[in-house]
Amino acid sequence: MSLYINELSGIDETSATGSQESPFKTAAYALFTAREQSEEPKLFTFKQDSENGDGYVPITPSALKKARKGCDGLKKKLVKQQELEKRKQEQQEAENQKKLASLNITIEEDPSLPPAQRMKVEKTYSAAGQRVKVSGWIHRIRNNKSLVFVVLRDGTGYLQAVLPGDLARAHQTSTLTLETSITLYGTITKLPEGKTAPGGVELTVDYYEIVGLAPSGEDSFTNKIAEGADPSLLLDQRHLALRGETLSAVMKVRAAFLKAVRAFYDKFGFTEVTPPCMVQTQVEGGSTLFKLDYYGEEAYLTQSSQLYLETLLASLGDVYCIQESFRAERSHTRRHLSEYTHIEAEMCFLDFDEFLTHIESLITNVVQAVVDDPIAGPLVKQLNPDFKVPQMPFMRLEYKDAIKWLNEHDIKNEEGEDFKFGDDIAEAAERKMTDTIGVPILLTRFPVEIKSFYMKRCADDPSVTESVDVLMPTVGEITGGSMRIDDTKELMEGFAREGINTDAYYWFIDQRKYGTCPHGGYGIGTERILAWLCDRFTVRDCSLYPRFSGRCKP
Repeated sequence: MSLYINELSGIDETSATGSQESPFKTAAYALFTAREQSEEPKLFTFKQDSENGDGYVPITPSALKKARKGCDGLKKKLVKQQELEKRKQEQQEAENQKKLASLNITIEEDPSLPPAQRMKVEKTYSAAGQRVKVSGWIHRIRNNKSLVFVVLRDGTGYLQAVLPGDLARAHQTSTLTLETSITLYGTITKLPEGKTAPGGVELTVDYYEIVGLAPSGEDSFTNKIAEGADPSLLLDQRHLALRGETLSAVMKVRAAFLKAVRAFYDKFGFTEVTPPCMVQTQVEGGSTLFKLDYYGEEAYLTQSSQLYLETLLASLGDVYCIQESFRAERSHTRRHLSEYTHIEAEMCFLDFDEFLTHIESLITNVVQAVVDDPIAGPLVKQLNPDFKVPQMPFMRLEYKDAIKWLNEHDIKNEEGEDFKFGDDIAEAAERKMTDTIGVPILLTRFPVEIKSFYMKRCADDPSVTESVDVLMPTVGEITGGSMRIDDTKELMEGFAREGINTDAYYWFIDQRKYGTCPHGGYGIGTERILAWLCDRFTVRDCSLYPRFSGRCKP
């Protein structure tokens, strides 16, 4: 038997015959194809410069030796491949048998077991020994041979559960996916020493029901919310991203913070009110107003509820509101939102020092309440391990002294020059100063020219106002406020300075006409103070569905 090899035109495939018209590419493969023949074939290789008419000459002894070695390698490879295919076949048969067996497993509740008591996850932490019924979403799932481990989430906490025996082997269990909603039945047990799980307990499941099976494959949750994904994509999937541990923790801290704010105001006799969000007046300058057509009239989304709060002092005393404010700033900084939750308060019959003390008290007491909260406190510790509650009194620093400090420390203004009186202290310089000083600062007495028309001038220096920004290390400004002008003439001068037509403000001006009084107020951006509390890089992480320039979905 003769076989022909041509390295130029031959192929090492079963379609080749080894003839001159259909040669093999290598001698090793030629021998391999004839491995079952009783005699070794004669091999001829193609030589372009051969004197033989067809170009084929007998293989050289050294090439034949190399070909035999190569053939032995191909034989071993074939044996390995056959063994692998055999193992795959055996595994497939085992899987088929396992699947067939799993399909025959019926998941049913044992009627002899005691009735399961419906519970939220957080309640199960103190229910050791009880048979419970807990519903939620699969936060994590892991298959460990004869056991399946599930971490269940229901918004109140996380519960580790184990599915043993037939529950683990059942085909239905193999279909479970992340974010599937499910109801688990079983007994709560305390974990032994050295083992850890949320609440220090584990649920041994004896029965479960699938409520809503989440998709797998291309539409799986992990494909929608991939770790390290572009922030804009995560914002598109915000409805799913909120299920993550970090964002949900921030939202729980947010709830505790707002609860503590309301408790503080209630303790000191403030009345909560709900001013309108559609207005026809400006508070913080016309350039940041969102305009809307209100039945043919021009109106705006409110920048602040301050003016309306002032109108309630005479009837309700000290008042506050917690609602949305809107600023049409085309800013993409990490501190700006187009819609944010605004905490605003107005107080009557007080002076500037009392006003500043109140703000200190509000911040320290509310933050302490959040840290002491049994749910929010551990989350703050988890998100911001080094956080410390600020203590009164805060450092009080006048604007003119801040300008002096910035120049002494060679910190320049936005034009790259030394600061001068009347300059606005931009965020970068403000942050640098605050972080360097390293303590909470009440920055006071800003120049009239850079503050709003309604801010009261200082009696001892009419060029500055009784105003304040509260600055915190690592975050910068978290609160701003002032005493308000209580004299009609001075208020009208403020309107004129800003070029504001007063016709639409008649009701606001009347507050000075019908029984004026010294009063002041402030606003707190909820998302900014949460970014400080929870150590978030951007306020967007502290808003449920953040709205900023270019983003109004989902």
